[in-house]
Amino acid sequence: MNLPGHDCDTCPAHAQLAQMGISLTKYDRLVALAGNPNTGKSSVFNALTGLKQHVGNWPGKTVSRAEGGYVFNGLRYKLVDLPGTYSLLSGSPDEEVSRNFVLFGQPDCTIVVVDATALERNLNLVLQVLEITDKVVVCVNLMDEARRKGLDVDVRSLARDLGVPAVPTVARTKEGLHELVSTVAGVIQGEIKTSPFRPKHHPELQQAIDELAPLILQAVPGVPNAPWVAYRLLDGDHRIREALVSGELSELAATQGQPLDRRSSLMSIEGRQ
Repeated sequence: MNLPGHDCDTCPAHAQLAQMGISLTKYDRLVALAGNPNTGKSSVFNALTGLKQHVGNWPGKTVSRAEGGYVFNGLRYKLVDLPGTYSLLSGSPDEEVSRNFVLFGQPDCTIVVVDATALERNLNLVLQVLEITDKVVVCVNLMDEARRKGLDVDVRSLARDLGVPAVPTVARTKEGLHELVSTVAGVIQGEIKTSPFRPKHHPELQQAIDELAPLILQAVPGVPNAPWVAYRLLDGDHRIREALVSGELSELAATQGQPLDRRSSLMSIEGRQ
């Protein structure tokens, strides 16, 4: 059911969100699932969504996309499984899809799945996601493998150092998954406060970011996280520069703000059916 007098299927917001793999119907919260390959990310996705899944490709790219859903405390959560990637920065199709979704899709929360036996290798992606959004939960998966190898993973200290919640899980047996979805709900609702760790830039670089960010906002009103976009431009990110020059950033930013309100109104109608 669409809102009275509003054609959600033809509005620009719907078209742009559909391109990023989002449906505007039948969910209350949008959650992204990110992680390196071989961290058990797919196991987390499958354990949370069960058979409530859709698999396809991101439009215009030969990059697979899986979407599913779960219900927690009466709310419907849509889970978008992003391509497994080690970084968001070098511009491969997988990395570009993941980065664009976290930044422009503006999920209510992003779960980053890491391998408990290889935390150091996995934290690079975690730190990159933390640069983009405050709404992050780290899922420390494969805890059974860590125990088998005699590794003592101090998840509480990890959460303290990162400034966001970290939840130990064994997705294969569903250990810790209830705590994971409960933590995600708490972060989204603001009951769990986050203060993401972000490395301090050199003073000269920070000054350049501070000067460039307002210019980006002036050129692209509504762009999420203008300081991050400024940093990527100064770092020579050719895709961000290309998107800024071509107007792609403007098109993406123009869809933000209204879709969440429309989704909320739509859900309030559909939820009573």
